Formats: sequence, C-alpha cells, structure tokens
Amino acid sequence: MIAIMLMDIPSLFRTAGTFERRLSPGAYLFHQGKKVESLFVVTAGEIQLVRHQTAGNALVLQRAFVGAVVAEASAFAETYHCDAVAGPDTSVRGISKPRFLELFRTDPNLAEAWAAQLAREVQTTRLRSEILALKTVADRLDAWLAWHGSLPPKGEWHQIARQIAVSPEALYREIARRRR
Repeated sequence: MIAIMLMDIPSLFRTAGTFERRLSPGAYLFHQGKKVESLFVVTAGEIQLVRHQTAGNALVLQRAFVGAVVAEASAFAETYHCDAVAGPDTSVRGISKPRFLELFRTDPNLAEAWAAQLAREVQTTRLRSEILALKTVADRLDAWLAWHGSLPPKGEWHQIARQIAVSPEALYREIARRRR
C-alpha cells in the first residue's frame, strides 16, 4: 500500500507510476467515446470538458484549473462522456485507471477523499443545472455573476456564453445593455 500524507487528491498524482503531459491551446486531452485509460489532474492552465449538442452548440460541463481532477467520474466509466480541451499553457499529470483503482480499493483514505471530491462536484453541477434552468440570458448571467463575482476580461466572455449555454452574441448584447 502507498502512504499519502493527509490524502489530498492532487498528491495521488505525484505517486509512483504517474506521468506529465503538456498540451497546446485547443489540443484534446481525450475525446468523447474513447476508452478511459487514465485519470488526470491539472498542474498548469485549464482543461474544459465540452459536450457538443446535436444543434452544434458546445456546452462546457467543467472548467478544471490547477489542482482539479478532470472528468473524475471517468474512474468508473468505460468511455469518456465528453471531450477535454486544453487552454493556454496547460499541463496535466496522469495516472492509469488500473493503478488508480488498485489504490482506491486498498486505501480507505483515498476512497474517502475521492468521495468528498465527487460530493463537491455534485454541488457545483447542481448549481450549474440551476443556472441552465433559467429562461433568460439576463437571469442566467445574474446567477453566473452571483456565483463568480464579476466578469472576466472581455476576451474571455465567450467562455461564459458556453458555460451558461447561450450564444456569444446574446451574451454580448446583455452585457452591452447593462453598461448603458
């Protein structure tokens, strides 16, 4: 068995048998439907989990920043349920799924930490679901701002549009309306 001090999930990705991977902006870490072979934690930059809708829209399911596990539910899935796309200056550390499951089954501290991680993600997902249930762009933006505090720089507004499932143009119109 492996000893991991105060079992935080990122420390799992620094144990024996893990690997580092750098990604170019826009590069895919994995694709929807591909077999799950590894689990990842972000060590620099950002990974977005994106699901493409039948109408062609892209919905961001997760924005994983430094220290966040990417697609943690994949530990118990056969295939990835979405695409994982890198932002600028992104790198990840990975652990093979079989190695993770071996540690998960033998280390109760890891199992507890993983359950806590999943619980936090469920809470975040429920909040995002509440935002997506709102009918208007204005209401969705208000809820997003209540959660995040303020708008990011202008060049990143399109990311908000993806997160709240509206067109970038509709979001820009709403922001312009508020600035008048």
